[in-house]
Amino acid sequence: MTDAPPTDVPPTDEHRTDFIAIGVGPFNLGLAALTDPVDGLHGVFLESRDDFEWHPGMVLDDATLQVPFLADVVTMADPTSRFSFLAFLKDVGRLYPFYIRESFYPLRAEFVEYGRWVAAQLPQVHFGRHVESVEHDGEQYVVRARVGGDTQTYRAPRLVLGTGTQPHVPPAASDLIGSAALALHSADYLHRKNELLARDSVTVIGSGQSAAEVYLDLVTAGGPEVTWLTRSPRFFPMEYTKLTLEMTSPEYTAYFQGLPEATREQLLREQRGLYKGISGDLVDTIYDTLYRLRVQGRLRTRLLSATELDEATGDVDGIDLRLRHTETGESFATRTDAVVLATGYRSGVPQLLDGVRDRLRLDDRGRYLATADYQVGVEPGEIWVQNGEEHTHGFIAPDLGMGAYRNSVIIASMLGREVYPVETRIAVQEFGVPSWVERPVREEAR
Repeated sequence: MTDAPPTDVPPTDEHRTDFIAIGVGPFNLGLAALTDPVDGLHGVFLESRDDFEWHPGMVLDDATLQVPFLADVVTMADPTSRFSFLAFLKDVGRLYPFYIRESFYPLRAEFVEYGRWVAAQLPQVHFGRHVESVEHDGEQYVVRARVGGDTQTYRAPRLVLGTGTQPHVPPAASDLIGSAALALHSADYLHRKNELLARDSVTVIGSGQSAAEVYLDLVTAGGPEVTWLTRSPRFFPMEYTKLTLEMTSPEYTAYFQGLPEATREQLLREQRGLYKGISGDLVDTIYDTLYRLRVQGRLRTRLLSATELDEATGDVDGIDLRLRHTETGESFATRTDAVVLATGYRSGVPQLLDGVRDRLRLDDRGRYLATADYQVGVEPGEIWVQNGEEHTHGFIAPDLGMGAYRNSVIIASMLGREVYPVETRIAVQEFGVPSWVERPVREEAR
């Protein structure tokens, strides 16, 4: 990044707009694309990175999305949008090759390329803007962002928070990160892959898609002996049957929101296999790869299920892991040269919002308390959130396929009218007690 401010924004002016969106991941990028043709609703989108990125440490050569190409940033709200994935393929000359490939699932690297193509056409999307503070002056929100050596100020009556999720490090491994030991979260995998390949042994900890992708990549690269640990009772695939997919729907999220908090928390634990498992194709590829290596006499790996990390300590010479088998209750230990923590991500309220924390609706655990239309402001019509509402809206919060739906709702909430029709009923099945049945009369109502 250069020290001089970019030429697309005057260095001294304050910028006033209808809303300020903080963070430009797929969801706020979709909001930018969907609001672009809307008269009377202009936003400014601020992102600290220098270009559009999406899990840059995990853009492996063969990795694909786990959702079809229709889950781009606009299509499920507006199939005619000029920002669709198919429009991107046509523009870059890959529409026919994609058609011949006969796969609904784009490469992850291709999705990043698509996101950059969309962003390049939206002058309201600004990269290299590191938001340092958000305040309220009594009338509007005041957002200050560092641009090189200067500070830009933006004012708007509304905010949309798309700051994303952060890598989660379990407490048992917290002392490893930042120590002399070679330990990293999977979010940094590609940036440090060569360091891992130079070691004699690497242990991957986790149970989802990222853990599986890192494991397969290390095993096929050759070099270290690779151990894969998961506390799950098996290396389970993500459930992807069609009636289950109906749960990624407007009516299921509405049903989920109406449940008691304790029930929602229990369901999220039980539903991990719906969105945190491994794609079935990847599970099969891993097995086929291990079979080939076994035949070749080059199988140097161990897979341990139902194994939980209790403690990890390490230094430059290696890492000691204290483990516990969750089914037998036995404790045991092992030593490894390096650890990759594929332990997922967590949402939270970033520090940059400290100045307006009193204007946020938060639950007793400090999480966003989102309304049905994704508002998290104490005052109505001021603040919306993207992918910070899993505990209130369900497991579909991070689902790319529901991003365009959420943006349709947010746009309607801002304007007080629908711009993009918001579906309310798409599933064949019923969630909750159906409206057409006779409900028993409560005793107190008699």
